[in-house]
Amino acid sequence: MSGTVHETLLVEELEDRVVVALHRPEARNAISGRMIAELHEVCAELERAPKLLLLTGHGGVFAGGADIAELLQRGRDEALQGINSRLFERVRRLPMPTVAAVDGWALGGGAELAYACDIRIAGPDAVFGNPEPGLGILAGAGACWRLPELVGESVAKQVLLAGRNLDATAALAAGLVIDVVEPEELLGAAHTLLDRMARSSVTALRLTKLVVDAPAAHPVVDDLAQAVLFESQDKNDRMTRFMERRNRA
Repeated sequence: MSGTVHETLLVEELEDRVVVALHRPEARNAISGRMIAELHEVCAELERAPKLLLLTGHGGVFAGGADIAELLQRGRDEALQGINSRLFERVRRLPMPTVAAVDGWALGGGAELAYACDIRIAGPDAVFGNPEPGLGILAGAGACWRLPELVGESVAKQVLLAGRNLDATAALAAGLVIDVVEPEELLGAAHTLLDRMARSSVTALRLTKLVVDAPAAHPVVDDLAQAVLFESQDKNDRMTRFMERRNRA
C-alpha cells in the first residue's frame, strides 16, 4: 500500500498498522473527490488485510472541510450518492480500531471523518466544528447522528445548530478526544495508544468492535462473540501466561 502513488495522501504501512496523512497543503487538506477515492483504496486494503489505522493531517491541519468548489457543483443526484458519507461509514466499519490524531482545523467533512474514527487524540490547537448551515447545507456525512452519540445531544446541537467550535479543551471535556498533547508529541502519543491495542488479541479487538458497533445491542451478540473467543488458542495462551505470571509473583 505504501508503495502506491497517491495524489492527496501520504501512506506509511507498518507491520501492524497503517499511517495515513491527508495531504493537500494548498487547500488545508480539504477533502476532495480524489481524496475520497484514495481513502476508499486504503479502506479496501485494510478490509482485505486488517490492520490498525492512524489517520492524521499534514502540516498542522487535519482537514479544513470538504472541497467547497466541488460541493458547489454537486446537486441532488450527488447528494443521494452519499459521496462523503459512504466513505466515512466505511472507515467506521473497518475491521480493526482506528485513531485520528487531530491538530489544527477539523471542520465540516474533516470533523465528520474524525468522528468516524473509533478514538480521537488532539493537539492543543485542534478545533472541531460543523459550519455547514452557514453554507446552505447540513453536515450530511454523519455528524447529525454520530456527534450526538459521541458528545450527547446538547453539545452536538451547540455545534450543529449554534455554530459552536470545540477547541481541544472543550473536546476533551465533552469526551470527544481521549487526550490533548503537545503538537510534537501528538503522533508519538497516537502510536503509544495503538501500541497498547496491538498487544491485545487481534480477534478479540475485532469482535469487541463489532459488538460495540452493533446497531441493536443484545446479550446473544455478546454470547456468540465470546463463544468464538473462548475456543481460540490465543485465549488459552494468553490466560495461561497470565496464570503463570501470577503464580510466580
